[in-house]
Amino acid sequence: MEEHIDERVPVLIVGGSLVGLSSSLFLGRLGVGHMLVERHAGTSRHPRGRGNNVRTMELFRVAGAEPLIHEAASLLADNHGIFQTPSLHGDAGEWLLKEIDPGNGIARLSPSGWCVCSQNDLEPVLLDCARKLGGDLRYSTEMVSFEQDGDGVTAVVQERGSGRRRTVRADYLIAADGPRSPIRRQLGIGQTGHGDLFHNVSITFRSRGLADVVGDRRFIVCYLTAEEADGALLPVDNSEKWVFHAPWQPDTGETLEDFTDERCAAHIRRAVGAPDIDVEITGKAPWHAAERVAERYGQGRVFLAGDSAHEMSPTGAFGSNTGIQDAHNLAWKLSLVLNGSAGAGLLGSYEAERRPVAEATSERASARSAEHSHPGYTPGPEMVGGRQRGMLTVAMGYRYPRGAVVGADPDMAVVPDRMDLSGDPGTRAPHMWLHPHDSERRTSTLDLYERNFVLLTGSGGTPWHTAAARVAEKLSITLDAYRIGTEPHAEFVPESGDWAELHGTTDEGAVVVRPDGFVAWRAPGAVRDPETALLDAMKALLHRA
Repeated sequence: MEEHIDERVPVLIVGGSLVGLSSSLFLGRLGVGHMLVERHAGTSRHPRGRGNNVRTMELFRVAGAEPLIHEAASLLADNHGIFQTPSLHGDAGEWLLKEIDPGNGIARLSPSGWCVCSQNDLEPVLLDCARKLGGDLRYSTEMVSFEQDGDGVTAVVQERGSGRRRTVRADYLIAADGPRSPIRRQLGIGQTGHGDLFHNVSITFRSRGLADVVGDRRFIVCYLTAEEADGALLPVDNSEKWVFHAPWQPDTGETLEDFTDERCAAHIRRAVGAPDIDVEITGKAPWHAAERVAERYGQGRVFLAGDSAHEMSPTGAFGSNTGIQDAHNLAWKLSLVLNGSAGAGLLGSYEAERRPVAEATSERASARSAEHSHPGYTPGPEMVGGRQRGMLTVAMGYRYPRGAVVGADPDMAVVPDRMDLSGDPGTRAPHMWLHPHDSERRTSTLDLYERNFVLLTGSGGTPWHTAAARVAEKLSITLDAYRIGTEPHAEFVPESGDWAELHGTTDEGAVVVRPDGFVAWRAPGAVRDPETALLDAMKALLHRA
């Protein structure tokens, strides 16, 4: 097929939803050429997938998109809680979660926070950012076939309007093509997990009268539990645009055609307890909640990301966030392999790291749906009870016991019982506010991580700082090195706290952090030969001989 190649790119992305667009953004930030093809004509028009957790917002922060996302999410900036009630009439009901971040505790752990931004508002931001970085994003274009060999992937893509076909040769392919992934099926990759959980129909509608019924209850989602009229209500603008998730029972023969506008409007009125409010149905979209994880995250030069790799119950928005974090994990590894800094073996760590996270997170998502009595979900006894980790711990406290880390405890839990970001290899590096030594500009330690591995030391770690320069030269890589302290030779001054204590080391020790902000290796204190120690660690991390 080589003699008929029309275009060549380092990476081909199939799928232009949240995960595909995030892949484009992250690759673009790293200067990796790529093409994205998406069969639909444009970004999502349906307000769904609105919860962006702290870890995801950290990644968007470093990628420069965070302020734009907050701007796009401004209409729901004051919506925080999860409410459950038989009816919105009167004072009935209870807050399952009054605030996502009571007491502003997240500020101690991260420079970012949760953001409620629906998919239809988020995708255009990501699209614009990706295109400004030079991404070649093609909508109304689908991949119709692909083959791979030891050197790359050859794909045929087709413009849906004209039918024109082109053959694209890529070094690697990212399959962000959804839960029914044709790419996954062609690779013969199976799935594990509980399978289908429940089915809903998402109904968009307008109602000016509903805002008066809701009152000052600024929830993210409200679970309505009235008998024969249960559902989930989500505000779009807190004024007249809303979404309602109604249970759907296709297993009993119920069809989408049964959800007429009249039936939907009557169901919504009964559910909220306001029989006379205006309801104008504007759209309907079926969706299916499932718990499945791919048995493998790729084959050869093809990698699965997002829903093609895992399906999760939507409660808690774990699925989209996990997918976006898949994309980031894969992007920096592809970048280093493509530019020659790392060996191809680094890409094997993608599955080793991300698949266990998906397994643990999907279980938590299903359990959360049971806890919140999600409409249409009747969990089996195996899905109820047991000790559950907190939402924040699942979102940003997960760990990589194996993968591109050196010195991690292989037996540590992927999701621990409590948050512990203390600099252990395999965990997200601690957040600490810093100032450049000669400036009052404020930056987080997390802002230092994106393009390269970073070595951090205290003021007493100058031997490590010197060793980093020598190791970078020997390996022909970029290894950024920063000293943190109050001495004049330090690059950064901590705003408060002790850098060494926060990172589980002494002032003479060192920490190597990956481009995704995870601790890759740690030297708790001074060593006799820092250059050799660092060289050995970097060779292992980069899969270099």
